[in-house]
Amino acid sequence: MTGLLEPIRAWGRMVKFSHTVFALPFALSGAALAALESGITWPRIFWIVVAMIAARNAAMSFNRLADQRYDAANPRTAARELPSGRLSRSAVWSLTILLGALFVYASFQLGLLCGLLSPVALVIVFGYSYTKRFTWASHLVLGLSLAMAPVGGWLAVSGHFSAVAWLLGAAVLMWVAGFDVVYSCQDTEFDRQAGLFSIPARFGIRRALILSRLLHVAALAALAGVGRMAELHPIYWVGWLAIGLILIWEHRLVRSDNLSKLGVAFFNMNGMISVIYLATVLAAALLP
Repeated sequence: MTGLLEPIRAWGRMVKFSHTVFALPFALSGAALAALESGITWPRIFWIVVAMIAARNAAMSFNRLADQRYDAANPRTAARELPSGRLSRSAVWSLTILLGALFVYASFQLGLLCGLLSPVALVIVFGYSYTKRFTWASHLVLGLSLAMAPVGGWLAVSGHFSAVAWLLGAAVLMWVAGFDVVYSCQDTEFDRQAGLFSIPARFGIRRALILSRLLHVAALAALAGVGRMAELHPIYWVGWLAIGLILIWEHRLVRSDNLSKLGVAFFNMNGMISVIYLATVLAAALLP
């Protein structure tokens, strides 16, 4: 049984399945906010979850395929499943296509408009993988990829777009871009040597961390706008304040002369933020 499960474990490690926690809670938050106006059913929640997991992991699988030669050359990533040979390109391609097809199918279950827009979403999330080859704004493209989660969650429930959904999407875009800038600091020298583009490689780590902070301030402002525009219960502001404090903590952990705690800041802190935001939105929706 252990031998049979190992390919599944290897795939889970390759796509960092646990990082789904960054986007899925925001997709559900968008759905919950839309449900305040339109209502929601359990089957619809199920298909939102399926679509979100499929899209995120298809994108991550494609990213590993696109970046294989860079991952092999980077000491930090050389042990990943594709460069090390633990997974074959054909197997990863098969998984990517399967997950992409599942995403499109799940999107059509959520409505015609969601289904028709699903190929556009795949083009964006797959296209991100090539942006580091020509622009340091690749962090913003990654943010856009995850920003589609709350907008898509809203659309899946209401059947139309709204200013609240776009504002939440903008908040996610800036939040993700901000923490991706921090994460990419560890590859600054490799990116320069390999001819890849990133904000740390272009502007240096100190300036990159300042820009990351500014992006997170903008993300907090956008989240505040969501609360005001949707006229949410005051409990929303408790969660908003908690997220702000976590972001401050995150930025205190990472300094330009000390990146040793970058992993904690990247995964632990940002995973907490997405879960706290979903809990906050649900509480604001359920409380009288």
